[in-house]
Amino acid sequence: MLDSLRQPLETGDVLIARANFHVRYPARFQLVAAMNPCRCGYGKASGRACGRGPNCEQVYQSRISGPMLDRMDISIELPAVTPADLAAPANGESTAAVAARVAKARAAQSERGDPAATGPVSSNAAMSDADLTRYATPDPEGSALLARAAEALGLSARAYTRILRVARTLADLDGSDGVRRRHVAEAVSFRRRSDMGMSSKMPMGAQIAS
Repeated sequence: MLDSLRQPLETGDVLIARANFHVRYPARFQLVAAMNPCRCGYGKASGRACGRGPNCEQVYQSRISGPMLDRMDISIELPAVTPADLAAPANGESTAAVAARVAKARAAQSERGDPAATGPVSSNAAMSDADLTRYATPDPEGSALLARAAEALGLSARAYTRILRVARTLADLDGSDGVRRRHVAEAVSFRRRSDMGMSSKMPMGAQIAS
């Protein structure tokens, strides 16, 4: 059932094919998903002993196919919340501040594109390949970092272009006209780390740069 989402995630529509005709339905959506690290709910990082064996985490996470994971632009591993975390005062940005920054970034995205040539750009996710090359090509340092990441991590062509889209969005949130190295490094760090054999103790961009 999860893999049936691969086509609409990729193309933004659903194609139903029969012997004499094809029907295409629009299905552009945003997928937000969450899962426990393993079947018992804790995972190795928790330090708790797993009663289901040493391979519990690997077997459980393998239920999500590689092609499905490859279509997820952002993957973040969160540690368990401790009692100290619950007791600590909130120190993050307010929802209003985040919403204002997001609205400004979306406005910048909608202003891109030449309607006479490639059409308006509604969002970075819907940006055409031509517009992606025009607006999301990183600076030389960012391009070099992305090239090293693609080789070191064995990134697919899909992952490569999705990193560019995320980096362009990070640049918009940062109020930057161009995509810089720091935006590429952060976008690369959002790829699923456990599938890449990378240590979670060091930022991925720092490991690639070294």
